[in-house]
Amino acid sequence: MIQVTLKDGSVLSLDAPKSIIDIAGGLSQGLKKAAVAAVVDGQVVDLRTVIDHDCHLQILTFENEEGKRAFRHTASHLMAAAVKKLYPEAKIAIGPATATGFYYDFQVEKPFTMEDLTKIENEMKRIVKAGAPVERFELSVEEAKELMKDEPFKLELIEELNDDGQPLSFYRLAGFTDLCRGPHLMNASQVKAFKLTQCTGAYWRGDANREQLCRVYGTAFTKADEMEQYLKQQEEMKKRDHNIIGRQLKYFTTVDCIGQGLALLMPKGARVVQLLQRFVEDEEQRRGYVLTKTPFMAKSDLYKLSGHWEHYKEGMFVIGDEEKDDEVYALRPMTCPFQYMIYLNDMHSYRDLPIRYGETSTLFRNEASGEMHGLIRLRQFTISEGHLILRPDQLEEEFAGVVNLIHYCMRTLGLDEDLTYRFSKWDPDDKAKYIDDPETWERTQDIMRKILDDLNIDYTEEKGEAAFYGPKLDIQAKNVHGKEDTLITVQIDPFLAERFGMTYTDADGEKKYPYIIHRTSVGCYERTLAMLLEKYAGALPTWLSPTQVTVLPISERLSDPAYELCAVLKKAGIRAEVDARNEKIGYRIREAQLEKVPYMLILGDKELENRTVSVRSRKDGDLGSMSAQDFIAKIKEEIETRAIN
Repeated sequence: MIQVTLKDGSVLSLDAPKSIIDIAGGLSQGLKKAAVAAVVDGQVVDLRTVIDHDCHLQILTFENEEGKRAFRHTASHLMAAAVKKLYPEAKIAIGPATATGFYYDFQVEKPFTMEDLTKIENEMKRIVKAGAPVERFELSVEEAKELMKDEPFKLELIEELNDDGQPLSFYRLAGFTDLCRGPHLMNASQVKAFKLTQCTGAYWRGDANREQLCRVYGTAFTKADEMEQYLKQQEEMKKRDHNIIGRQLKYFTTVDCIGQGLALLMPKGARVVQLLQRFVEDEEQRRGYVLTKTPFMAKSDLYKLSGHWEHYKEGMFVIGDEEKDDEVYALRPMTCPFQYMIYLNDMHSYRDLPIRYGETSTLFRNEASGEMHGLIRLRQFTISEGHLILRPDQLEEEFAGVVNLIHYCMRTLGLDEDLTYRFSKWDPDDKAKYIDDPETWERTQDIMRKILDDLNIDYTEEKGEAAFYGPKLDIQAKNVHGKEDTLITVQIDPFLAERFGMTYTDADGEKKYPYIIHRTSVGCYERTLAMLLEKYAGALPTWLSPTQVTVLPISERLSDPAYELCAVLKKAGIRAEVDARNEKIGYRIREAQLEKVPYMLILGDKELENRTVSVRSRKDGDLGSMSAQDFIAKIKEEIETRAIN
């Protein structure tokens, strides 16, 4: 007997058929169309693999996350089938489903153009119209190698799967065959609506030293109107892309002769970053942090001591040659070893701990060229870096304090609801990437897991994403393109204090090694600026806006009173400007609105006579007339409370 859980939650009991296709045929037409995959005894499987056995079977539809993945994974194979038909010499890499669609990586002679994507889409439609079935089969490792002998990326994957001796699963669609664990739809005709959206570069397995591939992105839906609605939403989201509006509003720019990943913050961007830094530094000081200021570079000796030279050298900018020069330097990729040297400058008792060091740190990382994107990923950036030196009994309280600080900062910026949390662990199968001490790793990860659970943080776990010296909590945020980046990290470090000889004298008179918490408060300031520009579509909250008020005299003869009013606003601590250009007032109002200025003060003869100003809000439109002092009181309250517009 097979029990089929329907979409409405009801259960149908059926005699075990010879094929799951018989089940779909015996059910309602609506369920037959909706069925894309199955969960059998808790495991996702292909619809046709449930044969003659008792089990609990749940039909997956597009409303299920597993169903969406199966649907869009099939769409990625459909796209690859079309590519291989049109470009037989293309070599296939991987093609997974994503949160919003799918992609597939290919090695091709030259990158695909948008014209090529149109051709591929048309071929996909032809395959769908033909109703090509998706066929699953299994091969031994040797048979798999023979089948994939002309596909070098697949051969590499097969070699890695060679250990357990189990047969490998393959799927065939319209003459295209792929190594894949599935599940998939039964027929390509079920993919009703799809769109190839963009083509970018990618490295095989994300390694800049490996082959460069062409990555084609797409999305797929069961209904054309759902896809059109999604694409429309994406177009609206692109209008929020900080890489577009940040340049349009003149927050930042980049210049080829300066270099990729080296952003120039223009006056607006520099002002916002300054405001963020002051906000964070003042809040950290209030919470007991002490400020440090350390060099931008150091000799390789320091990085060898910390382990960065061994585990992170490829990501550093090195000055000099170890084989030729007596001293080799490197720009700092992080501040921790510098602050450790400050700790070592004094003897410390258990009563001195915790010590909370904070620094606004400019850092340098040799990111791959393909990773650069606006202000999200840079080679030089500034971070709200901090390190807490503490006793083991202080670890949970101090970790909670760090999380509280982060939540306060993110809530103040209005970003708190956009965050997700990832517990990043080491990978015991990749010991070269980490300090090799499995017992300490497992103990520290157990400590962090308990702390996260006690703090009721809803997190996922990810193996292989830890820092080389300890597990971390990664606080993630997505940009407008749906790509997830790490905004903030909190790391527990059980190793580096011993490496540096950092000790404290405990209550029993014994020398002991402290724990270290590595953390940021708002992360990288440039990345935070990017997130803010996207969150608010350039219309930053008043307290963060580079220009908070624009004074607009109706006519040129009112310019002097307008500048006098502007001076009064500036004296009150308000960032104000005058637009007295010889343009119509309507044009200048629209310009101020396009510049996302929170308030416009319009000054005409009537306002001058009544000693008032006509106030126009970016958010609420015309607010009427009020005295300058009443307006100043209003906007100052908004600024001082850091109100979110």
